[in-house]
Parts: sequence; C-alpha cells; structure tokens
Amino acid sequence: MILINLLPHREAARKRRKEAFQATMVLSALAGLLIAGAVYWWFQMMIEAQQSKNSLLRSEITVLESQIKEISGLEAEIAALRARQQAVEDLQSDRNLPVHLLNELVQQLPDGVYISSIKQDGLTVNMQGVAQSNERVSEMLRNLSEGTPWFSKPELVEIVAKVVSVSAKDQRRAAAFNLRFQLTRASEAEKNAAAAQTGKAQ
Repeated sequence: MILINLLPHREAARKRRKEAFQATMVLSALAGLLIAGAVYWWFQMMIEAQQSKNSLLRSEITVLESQIKEISGLEAEIAALRARQQAVEDLQSDRNLPVHLLNELVQQLPDGVYISSIKQDGLTVNMQGVAQSNERVSEMLRNLSEGTPWFSKPELVEIVAKVVSVSAKDQRRAAAFNLRFQLTRASEAEKNAAAAQTGKAQ
C-alpha cells in the first residue's frame, strides 16, 4: 500500500530552517555581546591599573619635587656658608698683608728710590715717591712684577722730572713717580711661590 503525505512538508522544513537560523543569530548576537563585554571589561581593568600607576607616579613626583626644593635650599645654604667661610679666611689672611707689604717693599725697592706715601684700598696699593732716575723706577717696576709673589700688576701712573734739594747748595734732578699695584692674598701668594719653586727645580 502506498502512503502519500499530503501535509505541506516544504513549508514545515522552511519554518524549521528559519527557526534554526534565528536561534543561531540570537546565539551569535549573545556570543558577540559577551565577547564585547569581556573586551570592554579587560580594557577597563587596564585603564584603571594605568590610572592607579599614574596617580602613584604623580604622588612620587610630588614627593621628589619637594625633596628637590629642599636640596636646592640646602645647596643655597651651603653656598652661603662657603662664601662666609671664604670671607672669614680672606679676612684672616688679609690681616697680615700690611706686614708682608712692608717686608716685601724693603726687599724689592732698589737703591736710590724713596717712598713718600703709601695708601691701601682693599687689595690695591697706591705708592708715591722719588727716584734718582727713570732707570731706578723701571728696576722697581720689574722687581714688583717678577721678584715677589705678594705683588702683581704694577702700573706706573705718573712720572715727573723734578729738582730735589739735597743740601742748601746741592740740588739734583730726580724722578717723582706715582704707581699702583695689587696685593696678593696669602693663599694665592703661597701657590705662586710654590709654582715658582717648582719652575726653578725643573
């Protein structure tokens, strides 16, 4: 006996395929949403972690900036203390400069040169006097520049020919001079003297 299916089987198959397709679409959409949610959550976690690192770095930078300010303040205090210490040392060394000045002048002045006035302003010395000739003044300038570590930069300001009365009947020509030079502090003079000794030894 032959059985004939009179039900609309094509429509039923089409309906089943449509339902299956819709279910697949729904599942695909849900899977896509889950994946998108997971990716979003992962990015959010990374952003939060980076933000926490950034906030930690900002706090550390703030601490470092305050420490840098403290260090710069300490460096300024150290520089001020060193300047004060140097000033005290310079004052202590300058206390003996007049002694060195007079001692060195006695040794460096050639015969025939007479000093009439000495004035010291800081490390600058102005000296006036009379010499028997211009050659004596030149010799004195040479001695002041090369013969001692205590003097430097001798400079002849003025030299004038004049007549000097030695006695009631004896008058001689002389050279009145005005010069200035720089005194050297004790620390620098010791260095210059040591350098000169080393140069002579070589």
